[in-house]
Amino acid sequence: MIKENNALSLGFSPCPNDTFIFHALVNGLIPVGPLRFAREILADVETLNEWAFSGRLDVTKLSFHALGHLTDQYLLLTSGAALGHGCGPLLVAAEPLSAEELTQKTIAIPGRFTTAAMLLKLWAPRCRTVVMSFEKIIPGIKEGRVDAGVIIHESRFTYEQHGLVMIEDLGAWWEAFSGLPIPLGGIAARRSLGIEAIGHINECIRASVELALASPDLPMPYIKKHSQELDERVIRSHINLYINDFTKNLGDEGQNAVACFLAKGHEAGLFPRPREDFSMRPGKAGNL
Repeated sequence: MIKENNALSLGFSPCPNDTFIFHALVNGLIPVGPLRFAREILADVETLNEWAFSGRLDVTKLSFHALGHLTDQYLLLTSGAALGHGCGPLLVAAEPLSAEELTQKTIAIPGRFTTAAMLLKLWAPRCRTVVMSFEKIIPGIKEGRVDAGVIIHESRFTYEQHGLVMIEDLGAWWEAFSGLPIPLGGIAARRSLGIEAIGHINECIRASVELALASPDLPMPYIKKHSQELDERVIRSHINLYINDFTKNLGDEGQNAVACFLAKGHEAGLFPRPREDFSMRPGKAGNL
Protein backbone atom coordinates (compact mmCIF):
# COMPACT_ATOMS: atom_id res chain seq x y z
CA MET A 1 0.00 0.00 0.00
CA ILE A 2 1.35 3.44 -0.95
CA LYS A 3 1.38 5.97 1.90
CA GLU A 4 0.78 9.46 0.51
CA ASN A 5 2.54 11.31 3.34
CA ASN A 6 5.80 9.39 3.21
CA ALA A 7 8.35 11.11 0.97
CA LEU A 8 10.59 8.71 -0.92
CA SER A 9 14.32 9.39 -0.86
CA LEU A 10 15.86 9.49 -4.33
CA GLY A 11 19.52 9.43 -5.33
CA PHE A 12 21.28 9.59 -8.68
CA SER A 13 24.56 10.83 -10.08
CA PRO A 14 25.29 14.34 -11.43
CA CYS A 15 26.24 12.85 -14.81
CA PRO A 16 24.29 14.25 -17.77
CA ASN A 17 22.43 11.03 -18.54
CA ASP A 18 21.06 10.80 -14.98
CA THR A 19 20.11 14.47 -14.71
CA PHE A 20 18.49 14.17 -18.16
CA ILE A 21 16.43 11.22 -16.92
CA PHE A 22 15.29 12.76 -13.64
CA HIS A 23 14.88 16.43 -14.56
CA ALA A 24 11.12 16.28 -15.15
CA LEU A 25 10.47 14.11 -12.11
CA VAL A 26 12.35 16.24 -9.58
CA ASN A 27 11.08 19.52 -11.01
CA GLY A 28 7.41 18.63 -10.82
CA LEU A 29 6.82 18.41 -14.58
CA ILE A 30 5.05 15.04 -14.51
CA PRO A 31 2.21 13.71 -12.36
CA VAL A 32 3.38 11.34 -9.62
CA GLY A 33 -0.04 10.20 -8.37
CA PRO A 34 0.04 9.07 -4.74
CA LEU A 35 3.84 9.28 -4.53
CA ARG A 36 5.85 12.04 -2.92
CA PHE A 37 9.59 12.40 -3.43
CA ALA A 38 11.97 14.15 -1.05
CA ARG A 39 14.53 16.52 -2.54
CA GLU A 40 16.92 14.58 -4.74
CA ILE A 41 20.38 13.61 -3.51
CA LEU A 42 23.13 13.77 -6.12
CA ALA A 43 26.32 11.79 -5.50
CA ASP A 44 28.89 9.92 -7.55
CA VAL A 45 27.83 6.42 -8.44
CA GLU A 46 30.27 4.69 -6.11
CA THR A 47 28.93 6.68 -3.15
CA LEU A 48 25.42 5.62 -4.17
CA ASN A 49 26.62 2.02 -4.44
CA GLU A 50 28.05 2.15 -0.91
CA TRP A 51 24.93 3.78 0.53
CA ALA A 52 22.80 1.02 -0.94
CA PHE A 53 24.49 -1.57 1.26
CA SER A 54 22.89 0.13 4.26
CA GLY A 55 19.60 0.80 2.43
CA ARG A 56 20.00 4.55 2.85
CA LEU A 57 17.86 5.49 -0.18
CA ASP A 58 14.44 4.25 -1.25
CA VAL A 59 15.19 4.73 -4.94
CA THR A 60 18.75 4.93 -6.22
CA LYS A 61 21.05 4.68 -9.20
CA LEU A 62 23.24 1.57 -8.88
CA SER A 63 26.07 0.06 -10.87
CA PHE A 64 25.08 -3.40 -12.07
CA HIS A 65 28.15 -4.72 -10.26
CA ALA A 66 26.73 -3.36 -6.99
CA LEU A 67 23.30 -4.77 -7.83
CA GLY A 68 24.90 -8.22 -7.89
CA HIS A 69 25.48 -7.86 -4.14
CA LEU A 70 22.10 -6.31 -3.38
CA THR A 71 19.32 -8.24 -5.09
CA ASP A 72 17.85 -9.26 -1.71
CA GLN A 73 17.41 -5.59 -0.77
CA TYR A 74 16.73 -3.81 -4.08
CA LEU A 75 14.63 -4.50 -7.15
CA LEU A 76 15.81 -3.25 -10.55
CA LEU A 77 13.33 -1.00 -12.38
CA THR A 78 12.72 -1.37 -16.11
CA SER A 79 13.13 2.37 -16.76
CA GLY A 80 16.15 4.64 -16.30
CA ALA A 81 18.96 2.19 -17.07
CA ALA A 82 22.26 2.95 -18.79
CA LEU A 83 22.76 0.04 -21.14
CA GLY A 84 23.61 -0.20 -24.79
CA HIS A 85 26.15 -0.69 -27.53
CA GLY A 86 29.49 1.10 -27.81
CA CYS A 87 29.15 2.85 -24.46
CA GLY A 88 31.30 0.86 -22.06
CA PRO A 89 34.26 1.91 -19.90
CA LEU A 90 37.64 2.41 -21.54
CA LEU A 91 41.01 1.26 -20.22
CA VAL A 92 43.50 4.03 -21.02
CA ALA A 93 47.16 4.83 -20.33
CA ALA A 94 49.86 7.33 -21.25
CA GLU A 95 51.40 4.84 -23.69
CA PRO A 96 50.48 1.50 -25.27
CA LEU A 97 50.73 -1.46 -22.89
CA SER A 98 50.25 -5.16 -23.57
CA ALA A 99 47.98 -7.33 -21.45
CA GLU A 100 51.07 -8.96 -19.94
CA GLU A 101 52.65 -5.60 -19.11
CA LEU A 102 49.44 -4.54 -17.39
CA THR A 103 49.82 -7.34 -14.83
CA GLN A 104 52.86 -5.47 -13.51
CA LYS A 105 51.12 -2.09 -13.48
CA THR A 106 48.71 -0.26 -11.19
CA ILE A 107 45.31 0.44 -12.73
CA ALA A 108 42.89 3.01 -11.31
CA ILE A 109 39.22 2.05 -11.10
CA PRO A 110 36.36 4.49 -10.38
CA GLY A 111 35.06 2.58 -7.36
CA ARG A 112 35.18 -0.93 -5.95
CA PHE A 113 31.57 -1.74 -6.85
CA THR A 114 31.41 -0.04 -10.23
CA THR A 115 30.64 -1.94 -13.40
CA ALA A 116 33.98 -0.65 -14.70
CA ALA A 117 35.79 -2.48 -11.89
CA MET A 118 33.93 -5.72 -12.61
CA LEU A 119 34.60 -5.54 -16.35
CA LEU A 120 38.31 -5.03 -15.74
CA LYS A 121 38.36 -8.00 -13.39
CA LEU A 122 36.62 -10.19 -15.97
CA TRP A 123 39.00 -9.02 -18.72
CA ALA A 124 42.22 -9.17 -16.66
CA PRO A 125 41.73 -11.21 -13.46
CA ARG A 126 45.36 -10.75 -12.33
CA CYS A 127 45.45 -6.96 -12.58
CA ARG A 128 46.40 -4.76 -9.60
CA THR A 129 43.92 -1.97 -8.93
CA VAL A 130 43.55 1.16 -6.83
CA VAL A 131 40.30 3.07 -6.28
CA MET A 132 40.14 6.72 -7.40
CA SER A 133 37.26 9.13 -7.98
CA PHE A 134 36.42 8.98 -11.68
CA GLU A 135 37.35 12.61 -12.31
CA LYS A 136 40.83 12.06 -10.79
CA ILE A 137 41.82 9.10 -12.95
CA ILE A 138 43.03 11.02 -16.01
CA PRO A 139 45.10 13.46 -13.87
CA GLY A 140 46.44 10.47 -11.93
CA ILE A 141 47.71 8.84 -15.11
CA LYS A 142 49.22 12.07 -16.44
CA GLU A 143 51.01 12.73 -13.13
CA GLY A 144 52.35 9.16 -12.94
CA ARG A 145 50.48 8.20 -9.75
CA VAL A 146 48.94 5.24 -11.61
CA ASP A 147 50.00 3.49 -14.80
CA ALA A 148 46.56 3.13 -16.38
CA GLY A 149 42.93 3.68 -15.54
CA VAL A 150 39.39 2.68 -16.41
CA ILE A 151 37.47 5.79 -17.38
CA ILE A 152 33.71 6.40 -17.46
CA HIS A 153 31.26 9.28 -17.92
CA GLU A 154 32.52 12.45 -19.63
CA SER A 155 36.14 11.22 -19.53
CA ARG A 156 35.28 8.94 -22.44
CA PHE A 157 35.09 12.00 -24.67
CA THR A 158 38.12 13.89 -23.41
CA TYR A 159 40.95 11.41 -22.74
CA GLU A 160 42.59 11.94 -26.16
CA GLN A 161 42.81 15.67 -25.46
CA HIS A 162 45.05 14.74 -22.53
CA GLY A 163 47.41 12.70 -24.70
CA LEU A 164 46.22 9.31 -23.44
CA VAL A 165 45.72 6.18 -25.54
CA MET A 166 43.09 3.47 -25.29
CA ILE A 167 44.36 0.03 -24.28
CA GLU A 168 40.99 -1.74 -24.38
CA ASP A 169 37.36 -0.83 -24.91
CA LEU A 170 35.92 -2.99 -22.13
CA GLY A 171 32.36 -2.49 -23.34
CA ALA A 172 33.23 -3.69 -26.84
CA TRP A 173 35.05 -6.65 -25.28
CA TRP A 174 31.92 -7.53 -23.29
CA GLU A 175 29.70 -7.27 -26.36
CA ALA A 176 31.99 -9.57 -28.37
CA PHE A 177 32.29 -11.96 -25.42
CA SER A 178 28.57 -12.14 -24.57
CA GLY A 179 26.79 -11.13 -27.76
CA LEU A 180 24.72 -8.75 -25.64
CA PRO A 181 24.63 -5.00 -24.88
CA ILE A 182 26.81 -3.74 -22.06
CA PRO A 183 24.82 -3.14 -18.83
CA LEU A 184 26.34 -0.22 -16.93
CA GLY A 185 23.87 0.93 -14.29
CA GLY A 186 20.20 1.06 -13.47
CA ILE A 187 17.63 2.47 -11.09
CA ALA A 188 16.59 0.25 -8.19
CA ALA A 189 13.98 0.54 -5.45
CA ARG A 190 13.98 -1.01 -2.00
CA ARG A 191 11.93 -4.22 -2.06
CA SER A 192 10.35 -3.28 1.26
CA LEU A 193 8.39 -0.51 -0.50
CA GLY A 194 6.13 -3.16 -2.02
CA ILE A 195 5.34 -3.96 -5.62
CA GLU A 196 2.52 -1.40 -5.94
CA ALA A 197 4.71 1.53 -4.96
CA ILE A 198 7.64 0.24 -7.03
CA GLY A 199 5.37 -0.01 -10.07
CA HIS A 200 4.30 3.62 -9.63
CA ILE A 201 7.92 4.72 -9.20
CA ASN A 202 8.88 2.92 -12.40
CA GLU A 203 6.09 4.63 -14.35
CA CYS A 204 7.14 8.06 -13.02
CA ILE A 205 10.71 7.53 -14.18
CA ARG A 206 9.53 6.29 -17.58
CA ALA A 207 7.37 9.42 -17.97
CA SER A 208 10.32 11.61 -16.96
CA VAL A 209 12.52 9.96 -19.60
CA GLU A 210 9.88 10.35 -22.28
CA LEU A 211 9.39 14.06 -21.55
CA ALA A 212 13.15 14.66 -21.73
CA LEU A 213 13.35 12.83 -25.05
CA ALA A 214 10.43 14.85 -26.42
CA SER A 215 11.96 18.16 -25.29
CA PRO A 216 15.74 17.59 -25.00
CA ASP A 217 16.59 21.27 -24.49
CA LEU A 218 14.28 21.57 -21.49
CA PRO A 219 16.56 19.79 -18.96
CA MET A 220 19.78 21.41 -20.23
CA PRO A 221 20.10 24.12 -17.53
CA TYR A 222 19.61 21.49 -14.81
CA ILE A 223 22.14 19.21 -16.51
CA LYS A 224 24.76 21.96 -16.84
CA LYS A 225 24.28 22.94 -13.20
CA HIS A 226 25.56 19.54 -12.09
CA SER A 227 27.87 18.38 -14.90
CA GLN A 228 31.64 17.99 -14.43
CA GLU A 229 32.07 19.00 -18.08
CA LEU A 230 30.54 22.30 -19.20
CA ASP A 231 31.15 21.96 -22.94
CA GLU A 232 27.65 21.52 -24.36
CA ARG A 233 28.95 19.36 -27.22
CA VAL A 234 30.42 16.92 -24.69
CA ILE A 235 27.21 16.97 -22.64
CA ARG A 236 25.05 16.21 -25.67
CA SER A 237 27.45 13.47 -26.82
CA HIS A 238 27.23 11.96 -23.33
CA ILE A 239 23.42 12.00 -23.40
CA ASN A 240 23.26 10.58 -26.93
CA LEU A 241 25.58 7.74 -25.95
CA TYR A 242 23.84 6.63 -22.75
CA ILE A 243 20.18 7.45 -23.41
CA ASN A 244 18.41 5.06 -25.77
CA ASP A 245 15.44 2.71 -26.05
CA PHE A 246 16.80 0.63 -23.14
CA THR A 247 16.49 3.73 -20.94
CA LYS A 248 12.75 3.85 -21.55
CA ASN A 249 12.30 0.12 -21.09
CA LEU A 250 14.92 -2.59 -20.68
CA GLY A 251 12.83 -5.08 -22.64
CA ASP A 252 13.83 -8.71 -23.08
CA GLU A 253 17.24 -7.95 -24.59
CA GLY A 254 18.17 -5.57 -21.79
CA GLN A 255 16.91 -7.94 -19.12
CA ASN A 256 18.89 -10.80 -20.65
CA ALA A 257 22.03 -8.63 -20.78
CA VAL A 258 21.74 -7.81 -17.06
CA ALA A 259 21.03 -11.45 -16.19
CA CYS A 260 24.13 -12.57 -18.13
CA PHE A 261 26.27 -9.88 -16.50
CA LEU A 262 25.16 -10.91 -13.01
CA ALA A 263 25.73 -14.58 -13.82
CA LYS A 264 29.29 -13.89 -15.02
CA GLY A 265 30.03 -11.85 -11.93
CA HIS A 266 28.87 -14.69 -9.72
CA GLU A 267 30.90 -17.24 -11.72
CA ALA A 268 33.98 -15.05 -11.23
CA GLY A 269 33.43 -15.07 -7.46
CA LEU A 270 32.70 -11.34 -7.26
CA PHE A 271 29.40 -11.71 -5.37
CA PRO A 272 27.01 -14.43 -4.13
CA ARG A 273 24.40 -15.87 -6.49
CA PRO A 274 21.92 -13.05 -7.23
CA ARG A 275 18.18 -13.63 -7.02
CA GLU A 276 16.54 -14.71 -10.27
CA ASP A 277 13.84 -12.09 -9.69
CA PHE A 278 16.40 -9.27 -9.68
CA SER A 279 14.12 -6.97 -11.68
CA MET A 280 10.53 -6.05 -12.47
CA ARG A 281 10.50 -8.48 -15.38
CA PRO A 282 6.90 -9.70 -15.78
CA GLY A 283 6.32 -12.82 -13.75
CA LYS A 284 9.69 -12.54 -11.97
CA ALA A 285 9.12 -9.89 -9.31
CA GLY A 286 6.10 -11.12 -7.39
CA ASN A 287 8.05 -12.41 -4.38
CA LEU A 288 9.40 -9.31 -2.69
